[in-house]
Amino acid sequence: MTDRSSENVPGRHRTRFPGISSRAYEHPADRSALVALRRLSGFDTVFKALSGLLPERSLRLLFLSDSVRVSETQFAHLHTMLRDACYILDLEKVPQMYVTQDPKPNAMCIGLDEPIITVTTGLVELLDEEEMRAVVGHEVGHALSGHSVYRTILLFLTNLAVKVAWIPLGNMAVMAIVTALREWFRKSELSADRAGLLVGQDLQASMRGLMKIAGGNHLHEMNVDSFLEQAEEYEAGGDLRDSVLKILNMLPRTHPFTTVRAAELKKWAESRDYQRIMDGHYPRRTEDKDASVSDSFRESASHYADSVRGSKDPLMKLVGDIAGGAGDLGGRLRDRFTGAAAGGNRGGGTGGGNGSGPKDDGTGSGDDGPGATGQREG
Repeated sequence: MTDRSSENVPGRHRTRFPGISSRAYEHPADRSALVALRRLSGFDTVFKALSGLLPERSLRLLFLSDSVRVSETQFAHLHTMLRDACYILDLEKVPQMYVTQDPKPNAMCIGLDEPIITVTTGLVELLDEEEMRAVVGHEVGHALSGHSVYRTILLFLTNLAVKVAWIPLGNMAVMAIVTALREWFRKSELSADRAGLLVGQDLQASMRGLMKIAGGNHLHEMNVDSFLEQAEEYEAGGDLRDSVLKILNMLPRTHPFTTVRAAELKKWAESRDYQRIMDGHYPRRTEDKDASVSDSFRESASHYADSVRGSKDPLMKLVGDIAGGAGDLGGRLRDRFTGAAAGGNRGGGTGGGNGSGPKDDGTGSGDDGPGATGQREG
């Protein structure tokens, strides 16, 4: 990492957040999923063992030898964006950033001792300056939150799972941790999206970047409102069977679907929490040691309860009804799955999907290391 120059300031006026804690922008589900991950049986043992085994030095040498390191003389505009992002979020040291040749639009932040940010040429060529600024802020948010450590372990374990697939019990043990890590990482992406907005302070640029990751560089053919309507349709459409298929489609992914990320970010940008941060009212890193774990649990539990109550997804609505003491569970499940609702009508909505939802094909920013398939990030 390189020291940040005291003369470095953003290219245009943006609000700066001195001493901001990552708790200010972290999604409640991010924190609760990480706590659940740490409680997973065997995780601490695996984590401690892998910390000394992961080939981090080799990874750094690989980037140094086969990618272009961002600096004042190489990809200078990215160097300025990176320093701006660290200045705004008050990250004490600027992580090294590399540009690697890959047509897929990817970015990631990895590393155990110190984070490394990498972006692909596909991403650099796809996004304009303000869209790219949000992505750089997204990755700096990962660094500030300490996400790079768990991401690095996820990469290693994902590759390891492939190698030990022929060992039934060994594969099951690894995949249990991989599944938990993926669940946490999907939530951490929502946190990093918020960090990207705090850095860029341009919601439209963040929306455009996510649309481009989903549909390519065809903004003249796309519309933000229509893109967000897709997220609404995805959440509410179909019946209980489609809800199950959504879960199955999501399990192998490390990132939420792009429309869902856009909707979540817009909702946060319009919230009082975001405005309070912009007004300078946010938790500081100096207060982190005094932060209450029980308060974090309560906040996470409250978030999940609100999500269930407000969700239009058939499965979540069913869970909410059951939690409220409404009806017989067995009868409801039978009716939803068989369409045998009262009056002969299908219970659970119309327009169900066929489960052929989007497949993680490596486009977008990923958390896969060299030689592995990327995931969307933006």
